[in-house]
Amino acid sequence: MPSSSSSALNPQLSNLAKLGQSVWYDNLSRDVLKSGELKSILDAGVLGLTSNPSIFKKSIADSHDYDAAILPLAKKGLDAEQITEELMCEDVAAAADLMRPIYEASHGVDGFASIEVSPNLAADAAGTVEAAKRLWKKLARPNILVKIPGTRECIPAIRAALEEGININITLLFSDAAYVTVAQTYIEALASRAAKGLPIDRIASVASFFVSRVDAIVEKQIGELQKAGKVTATQAEAVMAKVGIANSRLAYTSFQQLFSGSAWQALVAKGARVQRPLWASTGTKNPSLSPVLYVEGLAGPHTVNTMPPQTLKALMAGAKISNNLTASRAECEAVIEAVRELGVNWDACLATLEKDGVQLFKDAYRDLLAAVEEKKGKVA
Repeated sequence: MPSSSSSALNPQLSNLAKLGQSVWYDNLSRDVLKSGELKSILDAGVLGLTSNPSIFKKSIADSHDYDAAILPLAKKGLDAEQITEELMCEDVAAAADLMRPIYEASHGVDGFASIEVSPNLAADAAGTVEAAKRLWKKLARPNILVKIPGTRECIPAIRAALEEGININITLLFSDAAYVTVAQTYIEALASRAAKGLPIDRIASVASFFVSRVDAIVEKQIGELQKAGKVTATQAEAVMAKVGIANSRLAYTSFQQLFSGSAWQALVAKGARVQRPLWASTGTKNPSLSPVLYVEGLAGPHTVNTMPPQTLKALMAGAKISNNLTASRAECEAVIEAVRELGVNWDACLATLEKDGVQLFKDAYRDLLAAVEEKKGKVA
C-alpha cells in the first residue's frame, strides 16, 4: 500500500491496486527526484519505478542537471562509463530510499526501483552476471531490481543472478515463448536455492512484456500490405490495436498455468512469490488511439503496469478499470492468427522487435556515454 493517506490517493490508481495491479512510473531523473514529482505520484498511489538506457540518456545527456555531479567524478579519474554508472546509481538509490516505506508496508511486493545492466552485454552472459552483482552490491538495498534483457544469451545470467539472491527485472520480452522461458527460469532458480537450504521468501522478480511496439510493427506491415492491394481497409481496421493486448493476454494465460500446481505450491510453502508480468511500453504510439488503451485492456491481478509520464497523467485523469485479463488462450491466438492470415510474418515481427529493442538501448547508451565524455571535458 502507498505511504500516503487515503485522501491523497488517485481513484484510478486505487482501483487498479484493489484489482491487484501495481502502477509503476517509467521515468527517472534528478529533476523528477528534486522537484517532488516522484513523491507526489507516490502519494497518489504509484508503487514503483523503472528506468532504462533511453530514459537516462534523456535525463543525463539532454539536461544540465548532472553537470555539477560530473566534476568530482571526473577528478577521481573515472571514465565516461564509470561516471554514468555512478550517476545512475545515485538516482536509483535515492528513488529506492524514497519508496522504502512502500516496500516495507507491502512486505516486499512493491516499492522497487530498477536499474539496467549495460545493453552492450545483451549477448554476454558472464559479463551480465558480473554487472548484476556489482550493481546489487553497490546499491545495497532490498528494494532494487536489476534489469537484464530476456535474450537467449542472457537466460543463464538471469538464472545465475536469481540463484545469487539478486532481484531481477527481465526486460525486452515480446513473445509468449520468451515469457515462458524466463518464468520457468525464475521457478528453477528458486527451486535450486530452496534445494540448497537458501531463503527464497524475499526474492523478487518481474517479467517485462512489451505491448505497444507489437501493435506498431504489425500496423506498419499491414500498411505495406494495404499499399500492395493485399489487405483492405476493412480487414486492417478489424485487427487495429488489438494484437498487442492479445499477445500480452496470451502471456498472462501462461503465467496462470506456470504459477499454479503442486510443484509451485511447494515453493510457495517456503515463501516463494510469483514473478509478476509487467506490462511495459504501455504508452500508445498511434495518436488516434486512447492514451489509456493498454492500461484498461491489461488491467488485472498479479501484474504491474509501468507507465511513461503522459500515460500516467491520462490514467489519473480518468479510466474505466475492470479485470480485462480473463481471455482464454484460444481467444488470444485467434487475434494473432487473423493477423497471420492477412500476410503478416508474425514470428519475424517478434524477432525484429527483440533485436531492435536491444539496439535502441545500445544506441541510447552510446549517445549517453558520448555526452558524458563531452561534459567531462568541459567541467574537468
